Amino acid sequence: MLEYKIEARRVDAHGSIATAKAAQIHLDTDPVGRTDAFNPAELMLASVAACILKGIERVAPMLHFEFKGAYVEIHGIRQDSPPKMISIDYVLTIDTQETDQRLELLHKNIRKYGTISNTAAAATALNGIIRRQV
Repeated sequence: MLEYKIEARRVDAHGSIATAKAAQIHLDTDPVGRTDAFNPAELMLASVAACILKGIERVAPMLHFEFKGAYVEIHGIRQDSPPKMISIDYVLTIDTQETDQRLELLHKNIRKYGTISNTAAAATALNGIIRRQV
């Protein structure tokens, strides 16, 4: 079992800071919002994106999958009452010359072994596609 720890503290009425290891991220905890920090919903979507991208880095060497780059765009829909994310959709674009079958194999493995994507999929509708960069 792996364990993780972060700490978060309120800076002022407009924001907070979370730290993990030697890294920190500014959090939008202002009720009116701010443009220079991630709010909780954006952090959740960013976590899914990071999971997908990290999954590529882990799976590609095992599959001997060659690629030059990866880009993921994520869209989440939040309902107001009760407040929750009701769906998360993504488009994963890979710069590769691999076949369509190998591209799908990569996607299958990313989805199968993603800690955050599996957790999100258990809580809400998580749908995504993989495509080749043109």
